[in-house]
Amino acid sequence: MDAPTSTSTHATSTQAPADSGVPGHARDFAVEGRVVVVTGSGQGIGRELARQFAAAGAIVAVADIDLDKARQVAEEIGETGSGRAVALQVDVCDAASTRAMAARLLAEHGRIDVLVNNAAIFASLNKGPFDEIDPAEWDQVLRVNVTGVWNAACAVAPAMRAAGWGRIVNISSDAVTKGVPNYLHYVASKSALIGMTNSLARELGPHGITVNCVRPGSVATEVDRVHNPTADFRTRILSQQCLQRGQVPEDIVGIIMFFATPAASFITGQTIAADGGMTHNS
Repeated sequence: MDAPTSTSTHATSTQAPADSGVPGHARDFAVEGRVVVVTGSGQGIGRELARQFAAAGAIVAVADIDLDKARQVAEEIGETGSGRAVALQVDVCDAASTRAMAARLLAEHGRIDVLVNNAAIFASLNKGPFDEIDPAEWDQVLRVNVTGVWNAACAVAPAMRAAGWGRIVNISSDAVTKGVPNYLHYVASKSALIGMTNSLARELGPHGITVNCVRPGSVATEVDRVHNPTADFRTRILSQQCLQRGQVPEDIVGIIMFFATPAASFITGQTIAADGGMTHNS
């Protein structure tokens, strides 16, 4: 007698059974060939995101107001041979600048698949009571951190609508939920991104475009701050986390890249904390 045929899959298989009804895109975690825009990617978190998206096979637009820094990142990506990148000088505060970015990418690649709104002001901010914030600094923070996100989304949305597919990922901050004192302009701007994420998800969902938000904790980068965190501050941060180590840019790459994939096609309007368990959502 013939042995019965097994219908189980090997324990290490990544494929669902043929009769499971699971569509192929549910297992598609690839960004290869996607055109990905990362704003503010000349340094810090943006630089690491650009490097990792390129390493995964994406065509990355290293968009930064500082063209020299953008070129350095693009050259770094090119030298590793792990992906393709183009350096673009983009001022997210200027709608014409973001539209020119989109036009160039469409002319050269014919598509824009992913926008990561990373450009923001923080490291250079003066720390102080809310009623002592310089009005000019307040306006600048909102122009970059809020209006800049709007400008970038407006610039890429037409191409995404035409394609019937797109991914927008906004980067907020755990300062929103913690209510960090003496940075009211920054906290206000990052709070706005969560509301913008929710509304954009509603407006763009019918076009096959998802909009999500990531809320990192205190990320250590190569960027110098005006007020550098002290050792005591870092120790206090660690004591509040579930994971007892400092956060680095690589710690938020995974969730942002996931949001950019076909596998995340049914997730939109969400804000996910990536802060080592410092904050919790019910």
